[in-house]
Amino acid sequence: MAREKKADKFVRALAVAERMNSHYGEAACALHYTTPFTLTIAVLLSAQTTDAGVNRVTPELFVKYGTPQAMAQADPEDIARIIRSIGFYRTKAKNCIACAQMIMSDFGGEVPRDMDQMQKLPGVGRKTANVVLNEAFGIVEGIAVDTHVFRIAHKLKFAGPSADTPAKTEEALLSLYPREYWGPINHQWVLFGRETCIARRPKCADCFINDLCPSCPKDLIGNRGNPQERPSGLERWHPIPKTTPSSVKTLRCLSKINERLLSSNNRGKAVS
Repeated sequence: MAREKKADKFVRALAVAERMNSHYGEAACALHYTTPFTLTIAVLLSAQTTDAGVNRVTPELFVKYGTPQAMAQADPEDIARIIRSIGFYRTKAKNCIACAQMIMSDFGGEVPRDMDQMQKLPGVGRKTANVVLNEAFGIVEGIAVDTHVFRIAHKLKFAGPSADTPAKTEEALLSLYPREYWGPINHQWVLFGRETCIARRPKCADCFINDLCPSCPKDLIGNRGNPQERPSGLERWHPIPKTTPSSVKTLRCLSKINERLLSSNNRGKAVS
């Protein structure tokens, strides 16, 4: 298979984004929360656990320990008891308390609104920080790469084989998409990963972006709906908009500008 040109990948990436927006709109966070602090704790708990599993334990947890002040003074065994149905509950219980204590001691009882400061909190990595900053404060510093976003980015060939970690995959996506596209990606792709691009049994025949996905078997492209009404030949469902040489040149320039801005913004900062 011929290597895809950067401008063509950029056009395809924007087409994927447009269809995601059309299909999911402004997808909401699946975790239940009421404040930036409860969101931080919910995302912390969601590591290697389903959002549904987290939502089952947080009502009791947040009634008792819904503020940094309350959780900072909590008994680790009591929190472990409440969240014992989710994975790594003892470690997460300790992190919840340590996180609350640092918020109280270092940040005046408020969740910090800064990527570097967020990542100082125990149990909070870049993914959690991205989700909280975007969801709670409307601050977009990157793209939260969880297992769904990681898998989909590689299925779509937006991240290459060398992007073998969430951090490297995020770098690949940030260099591909202009900043205004970063915010919706996590929520939309998580829903897409749960509903369609399922890890073990992807529903390629029913996928609304299958003609944009290099990983989709060619005989399934466009095979949505009634078999008698399936398009043939080069006809596809929601085809990529045709581009003229001038528009491709414009897109290539935009892509280069995006890379330069990203490089300038991240100079001296490692994605971790």
